[in-house]
Order: sequence, then C-alpha cells, then structure tokens
Amino acid sequence: MAGGSAIRGSRVGAGPMGEAERGEAAPRFVISYWCSNGHETRPSFAEENGIEAPELWDCPRCGLPAGQDHENPPAPPRNEPYKTHLAYVKERRSDADGEAILSEALEALRARRGR
Repeated sequence: MAGGSAIRGSRVGAGPMGEAERGEAAPRFVISYWCSNGHETRPSFAEENGIEAPELWDCPRCGLPAGQDHENPPAPPRNEPYKTHLAYVKERRSDADGEAILSEALEALRARRGR
C-alpha cells in the first residue's frame, strides 16, 4: 500500500458550495455610475443602517472618475505638466531676488579665490 493522506483528492475549501454552507447573502442595492467615456459601472452595496453609496466611483475600464448622472459625468482630472527645480524656484523668487543671490554667491566665490 502506498503511503498517502487519508483525505486524498481534497483541498482546503473543497466541499459543497451553496447558500446552506455560506449563509444568507446580505440585502444589496445596485447603482449605475458613468464616466466621461460613456462606460457604465454597476457596483452593489449592502443595505445597512443608513450607509449611502459614494458620489464618485473609479471606472474599472479607463480609470476616470464616474458619477451617478448619465448626462453630466465628472470631468477627467487635469494633469499638471512636470515641473523642473528651476520652475519651482522661479515661482518662489522674483528676478531681483535671483540677481541678489547670484551677486552674493559670486562675491563669496571671488573672496575664496583671493581676488
């Protein structure tokens, strides 16, 4: 006789699946959401004590935000272009500030070189 397991041919979670095994499903309601590309998503939510469905839902097909109004879906988010370090510095400092910092740095450099 070959050495083996007494529960040969079964796996974790194996067995009859049905309402009797899992219990009753919670009561649910379905809401439709539409994105700006016209995709419809219909997630279901449990009917619990006054819990409301979210106003926006991410579209699983394109990733854009989806709303409950089919005629007026939410606008796609605006992507800001990549900014360099110099662009951020220019936002914080004026040209006069830049000139003052540059002249101060040049004076320090000249002093170190002995000129």
